[in-house]
Amino acid sequence: MSPRPKRIRKISFKPDVTYFKPAGIPMSELKEVELSFDELEALRLMNIEEIDQKQIAKKMNVSQPTLSRIIKSARKKTTKAIINGCAIKIKGGNFKVVQPRGRGLGQGRGIRGGRMGGIAAGPGGVCVCPKCNYKESQIRGQPCANKVCPKCKTKMIRG
Repeated sequence: MSPRPKRIRKISFKPDVTYFKPAGIPMSELKEVELSFDELEALRLMNIEEIDQKQIAKKMNVSQPTLSRIIKSARKKTTKAIINGCAIKIKGGNFKVVQPRGRGLGQGRGIRGGRMGGIAAGPGGVCVCPKCNYKESQIRGQPCANKVCPKCKTKMIRG
């Protein structure tokens, strides 16, 4: 009897940076810990967006017990990397990137709450770096303030 196929997990965030290494240790001496994109998304939703597990499970299209296992695995891997001085490589997983919608965007304010009319409530615009003037398209539902300029690492603003 073969196991049931895994559901495709939904994520709404895929980082630009997918590799982290401890400072001062040459790459040739580093061990790596692999964190999947769905594990990273579960950590992000729980620890940064502060959404409860029931809502996270629904957003990611998994059961609550599965989400619990994903979070436990992700916490173990990141803790192991920090304690043992390992690099963290984010890759793989059974996922599909989806656009976030409705409540649960940004800092938990939903579309209309919060300052200045909400989070990316208007049509897509441009995110601008106030320091070096780098510009990139703003993605609806992803505030410019959550982006960092790839050139100078300054927080971006809506332009």
